[in-house]
Amino acid sequence: MGNLLQNREGSATTHLTPHAFKGKQKQIGQGRQREMFTHFVSLPLATYPELNKNLEAFQNSILGNNNNDKILPVKFQNNLSQMGIEKSIFVSPKTFHLTVVMLKLENSESVIRAQNILKSISSNVRQALKNRPVFIRLKGLECMNGSLDKTRVLYAPVEEVGHEGRLLNACHVIIDAFENAGFAGKDAKSRLKLHATVMNASYRRDKSKKMDTFDAREIHKEFGNKDWGTYLIREAHISQRFKYDPNGYFHCCASLPFPHK
Repeated sequence: MGNLLQNREGSATTHLTPHAFKGKQKQIGQGRQREMFTHFVSLPLATYPELNKNLEAFQNSILGNNNNDKILPVKFQNNLSQMGIEKSIFVSPKTFHLTVVMLKLENSESVIRAQNILKSISSNVRQALKNRPVFIRLKGLECMNGSLDKTRVLYAPVEEVGHEGRLLNACHVIIDAFENAGFAGKDAKSRLKLHATVMNASYRRDKSKKMDTFDAREIHKEFGNKDWGTYLIREAHISQRFKYDPNGYFHCCASLPFPHK
């Protein structure tokens, strides 16, 4: 996993996307503590139509919903149930993103403060990026903290084009600002691991199955070297969990443009 933009091997920024939410904040485990998060800083990738099509084709080829004759379906569809694979554990292309840091914004005043914080660090973020556009490449598939036969999270590793570390530096600026305000979880910067989740067992709708993992070995065999493409990081959002804008992406409370030219 040497291509991952990260600080510490095996650490992760946690983000769950339930299919339904009725006003109750759910607990997310981070390390040994459980903290309540309402928002997060995201780097949206859902805006790229070609990436959306790539993700849809990936999902369809596994689930057997393939309408494109040019894409051969994976040959293990009859065994999906045994492997613990179902449609609900795939990430929706409409919400595809990288997570920078989870946030606890418990009231409207906190949201306003967070909005002001994001605005105040704009010049520092641009400086960290050296006032130049930053591109990432997504290639391959890896599992998070486990083995492929008992996978909780399957993700595409993130590599900064040019390997200058500018994106990681910009993320550190963002995390420091929210940590200083008391809105981020403890040691958020040391646990940063930019990754693009494509499947997550915690999204499973049918909780009666009591399956918190899935078998990703055949998927990895088929798509382990897949090139998902190269993409410009256009902006950072303060995204609200469980709430979505008309385009299907997480509700944007504030945005910070990155250099485009």
